[in-house]
Amino acid sequence: MGTPARKDFQVAIVGGGVSGLVCAIALQRAGVSVQLFEAAAAFEQIGAGIGIGANAVRALRAIGLLDELLKKISPSELRTRGFVYYGGLGDNQKIFAYEAHPEDKGIGMHRADFLEAIMGVLDPQSAHFNKRCTSIVRSAQGSRRLVINFQDGTSHETDVVIGADGIKSAVRSFVLDGSDDRITFSSQIAYRGLVRYKELQAAGFKASVVNDPVCFLGPSKHFILFPLRNGELINVVAFVARYDVPIGSAKLPPGTPWVEVVPKEEMEKEYEGWGPDIAALLKCMPEKPSKWSIHVVHPPLDSFVKDQVVLIGDAAHAMLPHLGAGAGQGLEDAYVLSRLLGHPETHVDNLGAVLKTYSSIRRPRAQMIWNMSYTSGTINDLQGAERSDVEVLREKLRHQFDPVWQHDLEADIEHAVSQLRTEGAFAAHSL
Repeated sequence: MGTPARKDFQVAIVGGGVSGLVCAIALQRAGVSVQLFEAAAAFEQIGAGIGIGANAVRALRAIGLLDELLKKISPSELRTRGFVYYGGLGDNQKIFAYEAHPEDKGIGMHRADFLEAIMGVLDPQSAHFNKRCTSIVRSAQGSRRLVINFQDGTSHETDVVIGADGIKSAVRSFVLDGSDDRITFSSQIAYRGLVRYKELQAAGFKASVVNDPVCFLGPSKHFILFPLRNGELINVVAFVARYDVPIGSAKLPPGTPWVEVVPKEEMEKEYEGWGPDIAALLKCMPEKPSKWSIHVVHPPLDSFVKDQVVLIGDAAHAMLPHLGAGAGQGLEDAYVLSRLLGHPETHVDNLGAVLKTYSSIRRPRAQMIWNMSYTSGTINDLQGAERSDVEVLREKLRHQFDPVWQHDLEADIEHAVSQLRTEGAFAAHSL
């Protein structure tokens, strides 16, 4: 369980998904009093596969959670993973194989497995369920303390509120002064499903997908496949984009769910005429795959913080999934924020400065990855010169993961502490 609380302030986290749960555990281990509030009746073991890149692996190792994950999955799942690209049309020609640096080890796993692996680490007395946040207000005029109000009529008073409640965040409206217009339809959809690798082989699928993730490229559409559970299952995500409809210029018809189950025939029609591997894959998809209308946070937030309310993960910067970097950015947020709040010199009177510094460090990094994720989608969908020039395509694919995976979080924390010393929030000396 967590280290006994030794700070003179309290933290409340709204949202018990990947980022919120990891942040709560990290804060407890740093000696910060933390309570976590989740809208569901339990930690929801639903969702799809998530990619945990080398950057996120380093954060999980530093928090002390990587070993917990490796108990749940085979330790061999932590390995260097490249990315292999094929043409989606014609004979599915192999185009490029991205080779990761040997030290860049990642994990592909199901979200349910991730949560199950770590939920037992959190002090159960600090987790509260069926608590849907409806508003955040100051506890009294002139007070820095905050009150979270919940749908069931209860409330909770605290010093810091961390919004880890996803793209539909209720906390974000406080940061945006009550007017939250940042949830935007991306004009992209994704069909998702899990397929058994043995069934793929039996259907005639030829590309190797049990070791490295695979991408099949095509005009305005592409497939991402990555292995789960020692390669027994293949997570399939098939994208369709409308580049003639810019992000933010269209909305779903009223009442349309973001995620719905559709007949497989709808998906087959989208990819009619694609190559033999895709034809084999479509045969193996579930009869009713899920269809996700992908939404993002856009335009970007000017700050992740207002007063002593702070956003992490998708609540702050929900992005397109084309680099598999969204979960990793949330884990980076959780690690950096927990390190700063747990710093020996952080106390109730400098919380505002610490949170602003977190935002100044994390916002540019997360937005860069947001932009890169969009660009990665345009490359996979052959939207530029790469549509007719394979060498241009290969050059664009060659280094696109490097800025995501090869990032020094410890240097970020050192920079944040230095900034806090320069501003006078921390003492002007080295510990």
